[in-house]
Amino acid sequence: MNLYAIKAIYLFELARTWRTLMQSIASPVISTSLYFIVFGSAIGSRIADIDGISYGAFIVPGLIMLSILTESISNASFGIYMPKFSGTIYELLSAPVSAIETVIGYVGAAATKSIILGTIILVTARLFVDFSISHPFWMVVFLFLTSVTFSLFGFIIGIWADSFQKLQVVPLMIVTPLTFLGGSFYSINMLPPFWHTVALFNPVVYLVSGFRWSFYGISDVNVGISLTMTLIFMLACLTGVWWIFRTGYRLKA
Repeated sequence: MNLYAIKAIYLFELARTWRTLMQSIASPVISTSLYFIVFGSAIGSRIADIDGISYGAFIVPGLIMLSILTESISNASFGIYMPKFSGTIYELLSAPVSAIETVIGYVGAAATKSIILGTIILVTARLFVDFSISHPFWMVVFLFLTSVTFSLFGFIIGIWADSFQKLQVVPLMIVTPLTFLGGSFYSINMLPPFWHTVALFNPVVYLVSGFRWSFYGISDVNVGISLTMTLIFMLACLTGVWWIFRTGYRLKA
C-alpha cells in the first residue's frame, strides 16, 4: 500500500476545500440555516409534534442528510473530474499508484469534507432548535457510511461525466428530488398507503430513517433494514468503481 500516494491525493483534495471555503463549507451551512429558520421556526411553530418530537427538531437529521448527500457527490465528482478535464489523470494512471489507493485518496477526502460539514451543521442546528441524540455511536456510523457511500457514487459520476453540465445532472435532477421525497421533512407514515409503498422504493428513505432513529429512537422503517440498504448501496458503488478501473472506462480513452 502506497501510503505516500494516498496522503498526497488526500491532502491535495482537502486543500482545495480551504481554498474554496465559501463554496465548500459556508454556503451549505447558510442554506441549511435558512431551512431551520423557515421550516423549523416559521412553519414548524404551526405544525403539531410528530411522534412527540417538535417539527423543528424532527427535520434536523433530514437536513443534515440532505447536505451530506449533495456535498459528498459534489466533492467526489468534481475532485476526479478536474484531473480528467485538465489531462493530469494520465500522470496519475502512469504513476505507481494502484486503483484502490487512488479511490481511498479521492473518496476519503470527499467523505472527510462531508463529515466535517455534517458536524458543523449539527452544531449550528443547536442555535435554532433543541434536540437530543439517543444513539450517538450509531449516529456516527450512519454519518460515516453515508458520507463514504455517496462519495463513491460521486466518484463514479465524475468518471462518467464528460462535461460540467453532466456533472450536475445526477445531483440536481435525481439525488436532490429523491432526498426531498425521502422523508427529510416528514414521516412517510403520514402518507396514504399507495404513496407509502412507493416511498419504500426510494433508497434515501432508509438513510434518513436510520439517521433519524439514531437521534430520537424512532424510524419509518426498521433500523436493521436501513443499515442493510446502506451497505448494499455501498457495495454496489464499490463494484462500479472496480469495474471502471478494470475496464478503463472513460479513464484511458
